[in-house]
Amino acid sequence: MTDSRSEPVVPIGDGGLTAVRHRLDIAYDGTDFKGWARQPGLRTVCGVLEESLSNVLRQPVQLTVAGRTDAGVHAEGQVAHMDLVDAPADLDRLVFRMARYLPTDVRITRIAVAPPDFDARFSAMRRHYVYRLTTAPFGAQPLAARGVVAWRRDLDVDAMQAASDGLLGLHDFSAFCRRREGATTVRELQRFDWERDGDLLTARVSADAFCWSMVRSLVGAVLAVGEGRRTPSAIAALLELRERSSSVTVAPAHGLSLVGVDYPADDELAARNTTTREVRAALTPDGGCCS
Repeated sequence: MTDSRSEPVVPIGDGGLTAVRHRLDIAYDGTDFKGWARQPGLRTVCGVLEESLSNVLRQPVQLTVAGRTDAGVHAEGQVAHMDLVDAPADLDRLVFRMARYLPTDVRITRIAVAPPDFDARFSAMRRHYVYRLTTAPFGAQPLAARGVVAWRRDLDVDAMQAASDGLLGLHDFSAFCRRREGATTVRELQRFDWERDGDLLTARVSADAFCWSMVRSLVGAVLAVGEGRRTPSAIAALLELRERSSSVTVAPAHGLSLVGVDYPADDELAARNTTTREVRAALTPDGGCCS
């Protein structure tokens, strides 16, 4: 049992109220959601969670999330935070109550008091995704079909790994991202590995952050190499582009899942928040960041 009322608080609003910050660990099957972000008239993960939490806790709840997933994308290790003025003492019981209240395709797996400087989005050091597909001639197994893409063409995994290795590092990923006004596309891709287990192929992709549709675009580009339609060097050359490439096919959403988010130690959270909020500059031709 955790008594959140004895923990540090963070100010909210203008009325002198204080609230306790809480971290939520979340999992969901994204098949029947229109993505994470709340949208009027549409069923979204954030919308369902905020409405359910507000009803159970009898106070308005607003969530800040580590990474907003697109429609059809799943999560096994999503992280969000909320600030509660009147927080229940027994957070394990709250998890149990939410399990009874929420629909079966979304679950809060853990709720814990967080340090005041914790921010699910800005404190994150890196995000981890997996992409799953099968080359079995009959397609995906029925119980796995909502999270595994059926790919009936043969794939050269060694060539795919070579192409993935060529994308690692700090780059401008404009060719692989749907642009958002005012948002940078400079990211540090830290891992892009492929594993084969019989007919099942799993890509593990990690970066300090991802821009819109980046993971599915990376996977789609590398799958073209696996099919022999493109070379690893051709994929690496896309990093020189400063706009989205029409030659990159976005892989289907349902193969993708957010599996984890890394955070620094509590005493490093404030510094991390400041660093993350700094907009990355464009890259110079030699690969460095301009001042």
